[in-house]
Amino acid sequence: MQLHANTVESAPVLDHVDTRSPAQVEKAVYEVYTRLFPGGDQSIVPRAFEWARQCFSGRYDDYQAIDARYHDFEHTLQGTLCLARLLAGRYAAKAEPVIPRKGFELCLLAILFHDTGYLKKRGDNSGTGAKYTAVHVERSVAFARQFLAGQGCRDEDLDAIGNMIRCTGVAANVKALPFRNEIDRILGYALGTSDLLGQMAAHDYIEKLPVLFAEFAEAASTDKENGARFAQYETAEDVVRGTPFFWSDYAWPRINEDFRRLYIFLNDPIPDGPNPYLLDVQKNLARLQEHLKQT
Repeated sequence: MQLHANTVESAPVLDHVDTRSPAQVEKAVYEVYTRLFPGGDQSIVPRAFEWARQCFSGRYDDYQAIDARYHDFEHTLQGTLCLARLLAGRYAAKAEPVIPRKGFELCLLAILFHDTGYLKKRGDNSGTGAKYTAVHVERSVAFARQFLAGQGCRDEDLDAIGNMIRCTGVAANVKALPFRNEIDRILGYALGTSDLLGQMAAHDYIEKLPVLFAEFAEAASTDKENGARFAQYETAEDVVRGTPFFWSDYAWPRINEDFRRLYIFLNDPIPDGPNPYLLDVQKNLARLQEHLKQT
């Protein structure tokens, strides 16, 4: 399968941060944090990013560096950048309830750790972390709790982070998650929104769909108990052909209904301006439809 590189110009707001660069994403998030909370802890954003880099690069405990090729560190950075922009937009819109500094910090930690469930322990040398696809959400919750407890996070904050991470689960009943308050729920929904839009608006999203298929195939072949649902994809082309339906039947209803349309805070200007993330998703889907017409 040959997919051509994106030749469509992307919205400028998405062009100035390279999500392949942790330093660039960290700088962008730091700028948002210090603008929203000028009296906040100036070290929290660099510290959170360093913790994430430590874990994804194999420098924590007995865990290896990430070897999942789709759910890699850039995937996490795409969602993290989108989340910071969404929360900044919501703050600028003076939406109620106002997200406090502590909430922003917890949500930042949640998205940075939301895919740590793909990490393998040392000595686990069969396949890649993609074999944990079906169970990675709860593995991520457990990993985040273990790591962040070691950094002094309180149990109630770890519970909140865990529920925010659970909002990224495809089958999660997010309305039933036991958030401790409305602010935590909004943050979880913001994280779930950003996880979907951050990846689907990426310039190379279409080109990476065969890599996503490889992860699904590994999960289906190695996790007989939980991975059966991924067996429906027999070829990479099945994932490509299914992507427009994934958007229309799952991702769009998820962000538009379950996650309460928080994506509007990415509009520029708010509330009625164009949404650069949604525009780039539509460009990707249009490219995909052109590809499908030619096959």
